[in-house]
Amino acid sequence: MKHKADPETTPFGRLDEGPLAGIVGYQLAQATIATMQVFAGHAGKPFELRPVEFTVLSLIDTNPDLSATQLARALAVTPPNIKMWIDRLESRGLVERSPNQSDRRAQHIRATARGAALVRKATQRVVEGERGALALLSAGELAILLELLHKVGRCRQRG
Repeated sequence: MKHKADPETTPFGRLDEGPLAGIVGYQLAQATIATMQVFAGHAGKPFELRPVEFTVLSLIDTNPDLSATQLARALAVTPPNIKMWIDRLESRGLVERSPNQSDRRAQHIRATARGAALVRKATQRVVEGERGALALLSAGELAILLELLHKVGRCRQRG
């Protein structure tokens, strides 16, 4: 006998979520499990990228010549942490730094041709993987979900 999926139970354990069903953070964590599986299989393992490396590289590629300070602020991490991730990407030949002409203490960061090609291919694979994994959502529902998640992210307090 097949069990009908109940929207108020955990995805695989069929446990009653109780008050967790109405907690955004819990639901985001459950959704993260699904999307991280997609990322790992479609981009993480094939391209040897951790999720944070993918994010940092994508933001650098999309925003050439940004500073480490801008990147740290955007991701709500400390400057030493962002420096570590940039160092790792630079050691792989995926990003490069150049001096900022107006502020000698700062550096511009940009993706190398190799880094840009890798992040674009990885992004394409993640998008395709999510499309398959999230096939229960219509295109409209997916668009609404992305819009709402973006709004939730904008609720973050400035640090």
